[in-house]
Amino acid sequence: MQRDMTPKPWPRISTRLDSSFRIFDLRMDRSVSPRTGEAHDFICLESAPWVNVIALTDREEAVLIRQFRHGTREVTLEIPGGLVEAADGPPEAAKRELREETGYRAERWVDLGFVHPNPAIQNNRCHTFLAIGATPAGAQSLDAKEDIAVVLEPLAEIPRLIREEAITHALVICAFWRYFMEYRAGLR
Repeated sequence: MQRDMTPKPWPRISTRLDSSFRIFDLRMDRSVSPRTGEAHDFICLESAPWVNVIALTDREEAVLIRQFRHGTREVTLEIPGGLVEAADGPPEAAKRELREETGYRAERWVDLGFVHPNPAIQNNRCHTFLAIGATPAGAQSLDAKEDIAVVLEPLAEIPRLIREEAITHALVICAFWRYFMEYRAGLR
């Protein structure tokens, strides 16, 4: 007879907010291992949900953005995205982020699902949306902390850009995986 090896949830015996920042709160949890009975401390980042947008023009071009990222100290090639604000749901945030970061809009939207960015330390989800028939709708509406260049790339070139490490953002790669492996394959 085989023993069930499925890990069990760790009961939380205490939790406290340690620090609060603009984009996340730092939470300290104390939880008990169901296997050993020992209590341990864990740091968790609480954040609002995030959104990513794969925006495609009628010419099968992906609307990408280039921006400097302070974590890696590099300019990255990504898709538009950002935080879901308190007054929004993910679909509204996706439309807002596309418009603000790129100046584009789209009439047809498809929810491609979500991923947990890093469930070891984060509690949030990153939702990915497909914006079909993206067209320019005006100027970008960037905030003071954003400098974003809009780049159109043929959709067929995205796998090469990932393979050649021109696109390295993990959540962007997950978004394109969802697009190519599920949406284009007819699984969504």
